[in-house]
Amino acid sequence: MGRMTTTVSPTLGADEATTYADWFACLAEPTRVRLLHAVAVATKPVTVGELTEQLGISQSTCSHHVRKLADVGFVLLKKEGTTTLITVNAACCTGLPHAADAVMGVLAPRGCCPADLPADVTVRAMTTQDWPAVRRIYAEGIATGDATFETEVPQRQTLDSKWLPEHRWIAEIDGEVAGWAAATPVSTRDCYRGVAETSVYVGDTFRGRGVGKVLLHKQVTAADAGGLWTLQTAIFPENRASLALHHAAGFRTLGVRERIAQHHGVWRDTVFLERRAADQN
Repeated sequence: MGRMTTTVSPTLGADEATTYADWFACLAEPTRVRLLHAVAVATKPVTVGELTEQLGISQSTCSHHVRKLADVGFVLLKKEGTTTLITVNAACCTGLPHAADAVMGVLAPRGCCPADLPADVTVRAMTTQDWPAVRRIYAEGIATGDATFETEVPQRQTLDSKWLPEHRWIAEIDGEVAGWAAATPVSTRDCYRGVAETSVYVGDTFRGRGVGKVLLHKQVTAADAGGLWTLQTAIFPENRASLALHHAAGFRTLGVRERIAQHHGVWRDTVFLERRAADQN
């Protein structure tokens, strides 16, 4: 197997199950788990000799297990003269967690929405006075490195022109803006008038307090009431909290878009999610 690619279906198919079983079987040996971890956290390509010394195993044992990891695509091997350089297959950083989610049913569509919303978070429509806070929180999201491909906060005029006026929301805690959500039409064609791409950002001092949960709850219920039949979003696979939040709000994973764009010069994947209105399923 080369690249670790997967698709998601309502039920786990036989081919997917076979692929995942091969991956999990490869990792059913503790030495391979240690080797994969060592390669994954290394800041540069490593050699069998270096891994042998680091893990305290024989060279023949190391070579055997490295080959097994390479056979299923967890690591990549590059020959340079008489030396073999070993690197982690970046695709497995997405594919392996994705496989676990698929097996455990995390990717299946779920109903909306959680009822345990925090009482101290309130949501209201966005106003012109909120723009400074909205752009500040946007910048805080960019700073995490896992929120967006944007590297600079878009101008107010840019955001104002693309966001749907009826689907912009502000979350507050004790009167302070804690986060925001907005929806952008995916197309100007009339047939797609009910399809929008969503964004949810939480200020860095308010994370972990349920702000995102409340914003998403408002976003999807307002979308249902406002005639939007499909919401979609793309999330970096490393942003596990956001993925879990969207799954809980009724989004389902459609697939992983591999190397979809560069971020600070590095090709990155995104997980593409979609939520259909309740009366459109």
